[in-house]
Amino acid sequence: MSYVEFSSDAFIAAFFLYCFGFIFYMIAIGGKKWSNRDPKAHVKRWSRIAFIVSILGLAAHLTFFFTRWYGSKQIPTSNMYEFMTFLGMAIMIAFVIIFAIYRTALLGMFALPLTIIIVAYASVFPQEVQPLIPSLNTVWLKIHVTTAALGEAFFAVGFAAGLMYLLRVVDFKQTSKAAKRAQRWVEFTLYVLIIIIGFIITVFAFRGAGYEAEFLQEKVTIDNRGQESTATNTVVYTMPPIFKPYNSVTTSMDSFLGIQKPLLEAPSWMNGVNAGRKLNTVVWSIITGSLLYGVARLLLRKRLGAAIHPYMDGIDPEDLDEISYRAIAIGFPIFTLGALIFAMIWANIAWSRFWGWDPKEVWALITWLYYSAYLHLRLSRGWQGQRSAWLAVIGFVIVMFTLIGVNLIIAGLHSYAGV
Repeated sequence: MSYVEFSSDAFIAAFFLYCFGFIFYMIAIGGKKWSNRDPKAHVKRWSRIAFIVSILGLAAHLTFFFTRWYGSKQIPTSNMYEFMTFLGMAIMIAFVIIFAIYRTALLGMFALPLTIIIVAYASVFPQEVQPLIPSLNTVWLKIHVTTAALGEAFFAVGFAAGLMYLLRVVDFKQTSKAAKRAQRWVEFTLYVLIIIIGFIITVFAFRGAGYEAEFLQEKVTIDNRGQESTATNTVVYTMPPIFKPYNSVTTSMDSFLGIQKPLLEAPSWMNGVNAGRKLNTVVWSIITGSLLYGVARLLLRKRLGAAIHPYMDGIDPEDLDEISYRAIAIGFPIFTLGALIFAMIWANIAWSRFWGWDPKEVWALITWLYYSAYLHLRLSRGWQGQRSAWLAVIGFVIVMFTLIGVNLIIAGLHSYAGV
């Protein structure tokens, strides 16, 4: 067995250990309500078990990282699969550091699912080792990517603590306008997380079923001299086509629930090679996520936030507010070094310029400016509590768009990451 194959086994082991760690954290927090013994002793015992299992998962994840590095002869952060697996590992490292400081068991109940989602999302992408392109083959890649991801990992922990704070302080029994507005936004945040889970489930379900549809798309472009040119591209779907590519014909399509042809065509302004496929993926993710959310609502017979809220009793909201702030405060200088300073050094080596207004560079700057504003409002304007928690939640949405949206939707020099 090669080191790369062994690393894949270690990765699977890490994923399942994270899942078990999350389950044990749920037992620690949820089980205290029906434990016949001292609730505090119950939480302490199961939290210790959950933390040990999580550490074992992190050890397996580190094994995956270093064995893949050794087997491939290059740091495994050069494409979306490798980067997202590294980000999941970095979130666990950040969680361990914050947990060692505050010893809050409930943090694991939110940080572990975030890691599991990111690790599962990474598995959507091709897992083969891909040779580094020349602009990536430098030591500054290692420094830039790893430090940027570690900074983003602390932002993720800040997001988890911020969401926990909102679930703790938002009263789902109040009926005032302000209370209802807060309830709706917390519920919408949980709904978006479920849509992401729905995306992962949809991809693996249709991949396991071997579904495929193929289209031939013509794209007409006009150059500066007014001359038209036509390019023909083959677009392959791995999900049933609700939207087919614009200006395309179906060459082959597996039947799904009796549907033999695409239902709709992507809008005319979405005429990129993969634009229709991405729109189709988004629609399927929303459908699957909405179904999951609906099933959860039927089983719980209440909003998800209202179902989670009672389990937050006994948690000091000021501690959650402090954890969220400290995590972001730790991550900000690391992100500054990795995503801006080291990135500009690497850009100068790779492309002979420090800044080029590439979409990824622009959104990294937007992320940095946002968290700069967060720290300014927190320290100078006294924005604490709910306002600070919402800023932490929104900030991580920006981080995820920088990581996923820019790589997979907006074309640029960083588009290689979406291969």
